[in-house]
Amino acid sequence: MAMAAGRTISLAVLASLSACGTDVAEQHPMPAGSPEAGLETIRATGCAACHVVPGVEWPMGRTGPSLEGFAARPLIAGSLSNDPDTLTAFVRNAPALSPDSAMPPMPLTESQARDVAAYLYTLQPR
Repeated sequence: MAMAAGRTISLAVLASLSACGTDVAEQHPMPAGSPEAGLETIRATGCAACHVVPGVEWPMGRTGPSLEGFAARPLIAGSLSNDPDTLTAFVRNAPALSPDSAMPPMPLTESQARDVAAYLYTLQPR
């Protein structure tokens, strides 16, 4: 029994390490999202009022976390799996997924939220 648990943990570690060298598009496929449209939505919605958003020069909000390097983060809001469906839902209505989140529900359509997620997945660490 302990041996099987050890094997499961080892496989999980290997799987997570193997993701380190893969392309972001493989880690976070967003076939229905447009990064270019996502950046425009981010600008129009005012996300940079609270976040530092690469690609948006002003404002540079400090209330929320910086979104630099977002694509490499394993978690959203410190506790949610960083996958396309979760991120899309989170950018639309963060309190529904993380009730303690300071991020308010955003007036985004499903399509706009997917575009924002597609853009966030282009943000690599420096």
